[in-house]
Amino acid sequence: MFSPPKPAAARCPGRWLAALLLWLGLASTVLAQGVDLTTLELKRRDGALVLDFSARLTLPAAVEDALKRGVPMYFQAQASVWRNRWYWRDERVARISRTWRLAYQPLTNTWRVGLGALAQSHATLGDALTVLAAAGGWRLAEAGALDADARHYVEFSYQLDTSQLPRPMQIGIGGDWALGVERTLKVE
Repeated sequence: MFSPPKPAAARCPGRWLAALLLWLGLASTVLAQGVDLTTLELKRRDGALVLDFSARLTLPAAVEDALKRGVPMYFQAQASVWRNRWYWRDERVARISRTWRLAYQPLTNTWRVGLGALAQSHATLGDALTVLAAAGGWRLAEAGALDADARHYVEFSYQLDTSQLPRPMQIGIGGDWALGVERTLKVE
């Protein structure tokens, strides 16, 4: 006796469940891990080009577990200002970066965020992540460095810097550790 072929959803229940979650809009809340930019703005202020950004971080379980075991994590924000050139490669006008260090202090049960020589302690991981995922009034370039007649753009990236992890941890790091976002903005 002939039986018609089963639909794809019936042959693979995992796909059916994923399709249902996507349809319900739950997949983004269940599977979301990484960096979500909430604010990214360029402004001309006080004779300079200034960048404001803030992001919402969701750490994967592996990263959070390593933090709780005493491994510090480094988050890096980079911005490069470029000038368009039709006759050659684009010229980099300015490049600036900032690195935050996040560490758990088990004796005091606090999270410590460091930026250069400055450091702050926070009671919860959420508070610490809020501090290290934002910067306001970040001076990228002086107004004199930008040509009035040329078009400029800014390449921005924010990521977990896995190159600063202890060497044994860098071997075999999977996709769970790939936290980052990149954006390109036109300078108006």
